[in-house]
Amino acid sequence: MVGIAGYGAYIPRNRIKLETIAEVWGADAEAYRRGLVMYEKSVPSPDQDVITMTVEASRDALRRAGIEGREIGAVYVGSESHPYAVKPSGTVVAEAIGATPAVHVADFEFACKAGTEAMFVAMSHVKAGEMRFALASGADTSQGAPGDALEYSASAGSAAFVLGTEKLVAECLHTYSFCTDTPDFWRREYQFYPSHGGRFTGEPAYFKHVLGCARALMELAGMRPADFAHCVFHQPNGKFPMTAAKKLGFSDEQHRTGLLTPWLGNTYSGASPIGLTAILDIAKPGDLIFMVSYGSGAGSDGFVWRCTERLPEVQALCRQTRPQLDENKVYLSYGQYAKYREKIKRAH
Repeated sequence: MVGIAGYGAYIPRNRIKLETIAEVWGADAEAYRRGLVMYEKSVPSPDQDVITMTVEASRDALRRAGIEGREIGAVYVGSESHPYAVKPSGTVVAEAIGATPAVHVADFEFACKAGTEAMFVAMSHVKAGEMRFALASGADTSQGAPGDALEYSASAGSAAFVLGTEKLVAECLHTYSFCTDTPDFWRREYQFYPSHGGRFTGEPAYFKHVLGCARALMELAGMRPADFAHCVFHQPNGKFPMTAAKKLGFSDEQHRTGLLTPWLGNTYSGASPIGLTAILDIAKPGDLIFMVSYGSGAGSDGFVWRCTERLPEVQALCRQTRPQLDENKVYLSYGQYAKYREKIKRAH
């Protein structure tokens, strides 16, 4: 059996409220709150990026797994906001956690599902017996153009997982992937901000892939929503995952723990993986977890996890996800936010 041996998440302390953004652009903050089902989003500091956040989350994942970095056979970093256009994020992460030099490293991209893509491949290596453990992460410091709808939701965070066949806290019972060429979101080279298809990003993009993947995965597993203690879906906003859960027949109670968007924003590649870490923080042995990601362009990865008897031993070993959302927040003005995210370009 292959699955998760350790997990970790990192969320920046900085926040900006939706009304702070709306006030600058003369927009209706309440309309955005209702439409997105969001209140605020996380913002990285100038010294934080995909690499630094992934290192933080990975160290917690290693600690929960009870292993050293040198035992990791692969480090895969999934993101659509890698700090370098030509220079891997994974080599820096691998060096920082002590996994080099005998390690395979790769950066993954598939819009918002780059994190689960990395998890899928890492598990495949472990299951094939090529290595004992592999580390996969999803992280982003997402950007939205000033005044665009994305600016209200694009946020920052990271989740990391040690995948293996021993010391498991959650076994992976089933996986399923669903993919088509649906261009709902894109960014060409040299463009600083992404473009998107507006309402087209919902249907036929998000819902076609998330619901298609979810229904096929349940059929494959021979399970139904009532069999699961928890579920988590990709969270580009608060409304989409709640609608998907309702359409599939999941209850609010099953969905509540992994729904982080209203307070965190859309961490893109880290959205469903960070939600999974929040669930693992409170899940009980034997609990089944249903997980479906989404990446624009477009595709979804689905997983069925079963929590093991070892999970309670590691839950409190290091920082948990929900306290990072709720505690020690630092609220920014729009000027501070624009400075931190380099929205103001200075002449040189």
